[in-house]
Amino acid sequence: MKLIQIDKARYRKHLNRVIIGCGLGLAAGSLAISQTLILLFPDESGSHFHWNLLGVVVTSLAIAYALNKYRKHDFMTEVVYVWELKQALNKITRKMPKLKAAGREGNADALLAIHYSYAGSRLLWQLDDNTITMDELAIKQAELDSVAEKFNLTLNADDYDDAILKAF
Repeated sequence: MKLIQIDKARYRKHLNRVIIGCGLGLAAGSLAISQTLILLFPDESGSHFHWNLLGVVVTSLAIAYALNKYRKHDFMTEVVYVWELKQALNKITRKMPKLKAAGREGNADALLAIHYSYAGSRLLWQLDDNTITMDELAIKQAELDSVAEKFNLTLNADDYDDAILKAF
């Protein structure tokens, strides 16, 4: 997955709309389904937990289906990109101890994966205005750059392919 610059304002606007839409849809759909089922199948004990739960589950599945169906829509471009980037970075994070150990020994693929992780994290943190941890990331990046220089490697995030993680 290539790192691309995305319009922060458009991303935030679309993400907020998706979150609000999902929240309102979940509330309205759950209530509509559960209240309809309670009206059709009342329980003398007054407990309608199973109908409420069914309303939430059915509405959640419908929202998941809609999000998946419209994930290729232009409106969802930035939101889906960030979601997929977070998944890619999570794969690297799970293997980070092995990657760092191999990187100290000069493994170019390990260093490239770490570099991609740092670059992707920087992009995400800028989008989310999470500038508090940027200084820490800069320190880690400087350490990575010194290791890459030690082994005469040039790291470019565009060269990263998640297939290299299989070796770790």
